[in-house]
Amino acid sequence: MEDFTERFVSGELVYDGGLLKVRRDVVRLPDGGESAREYIRHPGACAILARFDDGRILLERQFRYPHGRDFIEIPAGKLEPGEPHLETAKRELAEETGYVARSWKRLCLIHTAIAYTDEGIEVYLATGLEKRGGPTLDAGEFLETLVVPFDEALAMVKSGRITDSKSMGALLWYATWKDG
Repeated sequence: MEDFTERFVSGELVYDGGLLKVRRDVVRLPDGGESAREYIRHPGACAILARFDDGRILLERQFRYPHGRDFIEIPAGKLEPGEPHLETAKRELAEETGYVARSWKRLCLIHTAIAYTDEGIEVYLATGLEKRGGPTLDAGEFLETLVVPFDEALAMVKSGRITDSKSMGALLWYATWKDG
């Protein structure tokens, strides 16, 4: 198998934000040439496919500024420094929805946009849901929770109502492999 590895030559931090870090690196290509790579460093995140005992799924509706519209998504949030992935998933589910889960299972890892970010989202299945109060949203965070039958959530993917990659990936992953 041919080696396509690109090797770091030099680089700089172009932007250092509260969430994202933008880098511009020079790399050595497999043929010996050089090229620039611009990409976003992201702390990572977790997403939760929260499934009720009757098979319904917990979704959220949020406005996403870069696209200027509402999106339907599964609950998710970024890792805090040093926080284990499963703890992030548990915290985000409780904070965004007020639900806790008896059982947790890791489903998959989704790399959201491999050409320009290192973001990885660990996806978990949460079952045995129990409401433990209301959401405790972050300042500036606004969302609505929705509970829909699983087949309706899949139909929302098919119709284009759900276009968020983590939500599509989690729903389709579960639809394909939930029994094995």
